[in-house]
This record gives sequence, C-alpha cells and structure tokens, in this order.
Amino acid sequence: MRKLIFAMNLSLDGYIAAPGDDLGWSVPSDELFQWWSDRVAATGLALYGRRLWEGMSAHWPTADQQPGATPAHIEYARRWRAMPKVVFSSTIDAVDGNARLVTGDAIAEITRLKAEDGSPMDLCGAALAASAMRAGLIDEYVLLTAPVLIGAGTPFFTALDNWVNLNLLETRTLSGGVVLTRYETRR
Repeated sequence: MRKLIFAMNLSLDGYIAAPGDDLGWSVPSDELFQWWSDRVAATGLALYGRRLWEGMSAHWPTADQQPGATPAHIEYARRWRAMPKVVFSSTIDAVDGNARLVTGDAIAEITRLKAEDGSPMDLCGAALAASAMRAGLIDEYVLLTAPVLIGAGTPFFTALDNWVNLNLLETRTLSGGVVLTRYETRR
C-alpha cells in the first residue's frame, strides 16, 4: 500500500496562501528549496488539484531553460518534469508532460492509487488535500512553518467531522526560522 503525504509551506497562523493566492511571504531559503527538490525526487506520484497544477505547469516545464536559472532551479525543474503526476479537475480538458488527467471522483481514484504498491504519493493543492483529509486518506502531514502571520487566506487544515490523532515523527529548524514538523496519522 502506498503512503499519502500532504506537505506544504504555511504561515505560523496556518495559511498556505494569503488572500488572492499570494505566496510572496513564502519565498524559500536555499535549504528549504533543496528540501523540496529532494522531496520531488523521492515522490513516486504527485496528485495535483487544478489551481496548483496550473501554477506549477506554467513555470517548471521550462524553468531550467530560463536565463539566470540557478543550478538548484535546473535540478528541481528536471526532477519535477520526471515525476509522474495525476491532475484532478473537472474544468480543464488536457494536461501535458508526465501527467494524466482525472475528471471523475478524486477520492475513489486516490483510494485506488493508495491500494497499489509503490513509493509515496504527495498531495499537491489545498482543495484536493481537504477532500482527502475529510475522507481519512492522508497518512502523513508535513508542515513547513514560516515565521510570519498573514491573518487570512487558504488554510492548511480543513474543517473535519472527526478528530485526527497524530504521532510526531520529526521536528527540525531550517534556515530563515522555518520549522519542519512531520506527523503520521495514528490508525
């Protein structure tokens, strides 16, 4: 069975984006960027919601060919292109690169994918993660908490019908005061 992991940068007050999908507060340090790059390299399958897919697919397919691309950005772009992806959306018609589109029931497809053998899957996108969270499908939560309060926006955690008990796996402080915290769902 594959593990399903939800990892995102978030503000200290629990938001992954400020109003208007503003991510200006979450510019990663070199260390955090490398952590994300290594994560992409270790991910067997990334599950994207439409909004995050549109942002990522607009930049990363050619980011390594842009003037001034750093070695870290070149490495990330190559890893991102190579990583298999599933995009869940009922409003787009096609995806390209190493991705396939699912227009039907996201929870049914995620459940099917979890039942397969393979390396971990990452959830990418707040709305998709909220659905998986409510369905009890997430095995691990990784919070990369930035030392900033933004006051409103898109929350990391969604409203739940039941408590989700967690076990702490790791805490680590990264440069810039970002705190990495990993939890597994207690089943």
